Amino acid sequence: MSAPALRDGAALAGLLLSAAGAAGLSTIEAPIVRSLPRDGLAVVLFLDLGHVAVHTIPDRELVVLDLLVSADRDPQKAVDVFIRKFGVPEASAGRTFDRG
Repeated sequence: MSAPALRDGAALAGLLLSAAGAAGLSTIEAPIVRSLPRDGLAVVLFLDLGHVAVHTIPDRELVVLDLLVSADRDPQKAVDVFIRKFGVPEASAGRTFDRG
């Protein structure tokens, strides 16, 4: 994963759209890109039932992906898009909650 890729808001926004599409998620507007301290970015994509967000910390080559999706969708498909894009050999999952 390269630090310049983690500073490219347009590319990350496109990646979020691809990830949402892969997981069968319906978006309600274009991704929102915001700069963060330490040269990182936050990109948020609002869905009809939830959101997908990515936060980057380029100097640590770190991406944090946050998905809040309907239980009838497979968020792993969205995660897999990021894994393929950044060539990450492994990704650690946080927590999964059933809000149903």
